[in-house]
Amino acid sequence: MSSTTSSLPERIELSGEGLVLRDWRESDLAAMPELFDHPDIAYWTPIVSPFDEAAARARLVRDRQVRREGTTILLAITVDGDAPLGEIMLRRAPEGMEIGYAVGPAHRGKGLAVRAVRLMAAYAFEEMGAGQVILELEAENAASVAVAGKAGFRLLDVPLITGEEKGRPYVLQTWGLACP
Repeated sequence: MSSTTSSLPERIELSGEGLVLRDWRESDLAAMPELFDHPDIAYWTPIVSPFDEAAARARLVRDRQVRREGTTILLAITVDGDAPLGEIMLRRAPEGMEIGYAVGPAHRGKGLAVRAVRLMAAYAFEEMGAGQVILELEAENAASVAVAGKAGFRLLDVPLITGEEKGRPYVLQTWGLACP
């Protein structure tokens, strides 16, 4: 299966690593602001800020749209298939399949991001035919750099990615994990 030309499943649920990664649901809308309306998430991610219920609804609509377009999967990170604790993204990118993640502040320090990244990377390799999975991170984001290392990713010797988001410049390093 090519990682650049195929459609994405309408529904996805992945289990492993003590997690259930599942589709976002209408019933999650009330919980999303608690997860995403935080200065760290506003600073380090492209997620809109402030993040309120209207932003949650817009994110759910966008999630469904990019899935239909075949470019991006956004899943809720849960431990039991119920309460969302964060989000994991898998996106088709020119460099391969890219993973992104955000864990709600109240749920950090439990290894959720590392486990979710490993589970999503396995899905990218096994189901999407990816040869490589990447993370694009700012070097100053110590928590995400730690997640990358613990999940088995290595800093790649490729040009830095520069840009501006939400009025601030960023410089991203590319971390990679090759198909086992």
